[in-house]
Amino acid sequence: MKILVLIPARGGSKRIPGKNIRFLGNKPLIAWSLESSEHVPEICDRLVSTDDPKIAEVAQKYGGLVPWLRPADLATATAKSVDVCLHALEWYEKSYGVVDGLLLLQPTSPFRTEATIKAGIELFARSHQCPVVSVTPAKSHPLWCFQLEGSTIKPFLEIDGLHLRSQDLPPAYTVNGAFYLIQPDQLREAKTFFPANTVPLIMESELETIDIDTLWDWQLVEAILAKVEREKSLY
Repeated sequence: MKILVLIPARGGSKRIPGKNIRFLGNKPLIAWSLESSEHVPEICDRLVSTDDPKIAEVAQKYGGLVPWLRPADLATATAKSVDVCLHALEWYEKSYGVVDGLLLLQPTSPFRTEATIKAGIELFARSHQCPVVSVTPAKSHPLWCFQLEGSTIKPFLEIDGLHLRSQDLPPAYTVNGAFYLIQPDQLREAKTFFPANTVPLIMESELETIDIDTLWDWQLVEAILAKVEREKSLY
């Protein structure tokens, strides 16, 4: 099986300036995803799509393939992720031949492990190459969520789940952003990573499923790394 990894890394982060090449622990954020996918045998290349020369330079240093800078129309804050993926996929297959799957690894999930990547690819193979998307148990159950209606609140879902105890709620999951794998032709046709036949890769580890979106997330992750280092020094 031949899997192409795509790591999207736009340069214009407003919430955390320079996020993708900002050091997290002892290496830039983007390096975490590049290194975790380096030794997976099914992966043929790790292509980085960026509009920023500095990100390109750092990504190449850590083994990423960066043959071009992303076109300006795909480097805006409103550009769709699927369009970025299709642009990269078209270039790669014209240059290197067809692949069996496109694996999107967002750099904002730095603690996703090699073992999880391998598990996702194995699930893709076992499910006859149905799309695989990583999910994690929902922290806020949808049956206990509300929406605003004027000056009051009403249940977000019409199903009455407010009377249920937490242990009686049916399992609910949220997409965690760590792993998206799909057949290229299905991505071209569906224009989404979530067609009807999508299979879940359930990730239970809270550390692995951290998605760095805000400065608070970044500070939280730095605190976690510092704690891990302190614990290591005790042994």
